[in-house]
Amino acid sequence: MDNSLIAGVDEVGKGCLFGPVFAGAVILSKANELKLLSQGLRDSKKLNCRQRNRLVPLIKENSIAWSLGQASAREIDSVGIRMATEKAMLRALEKFLSPPELILVDGKLPIRLWKGKQKTQVRGESHFASIAAASVLAKEARDELIKRLACKFSLFGLENNKGYGTKIHRANLIKEGATKLHRKSFLSKLKID
Repeated sequence: MDNSLIAGVDEVGKGCLFGPVFAGAVILSKANELKLLSQGLRDSKKLNCRQRNRLVPLIKENSIAWSLGQASAREIDSVGIRMATEKAMLRALEKFLSPPELILVDGKLPIRLWKGKQKTQVRGESHFASIAAASVLAKEARDELIKRLACKFSLFGLENNKGYGTKIHRANLIKEGATKLHRKSFLSKLKID
């Protein structure tokens, strides 16, 4: 199958206590896959902030198509993290001018809402450049949003923890309570209101 018809999809922020879950979708040509891999593209979790920042414009310039989607904390609380993640992925995919013939999804669970062909791959970022590229774009976009929100919600150390449940974040949640951007369904499991 022609690479121009295959999209890699990945999510970031699924385990956070604060903010939306983001998804990226990227279509790469075979030549540009190799080019980006030679520039250091790999799973966003294995790259530092500086490396990801350097890769973002390269991914955007060398992609046939790329897009982002997200689902809010309120939506996560309403439909659950799995469905919200799938909705974020679907929103990213629906931004393409025409639907890919195949999507490569990071993880073992398919996107139930997707009507086309899909293949799941555990640790997909290590196997497919398009999934790695999607993870980098989604990670940087989400981190940028959380960085902007950190000023408004300074008690929670968001500039450092990006919304994950660090000791400082949890302690201030107990002391001050949750904001409207916290995932209440996640906090109830931690016995935090």
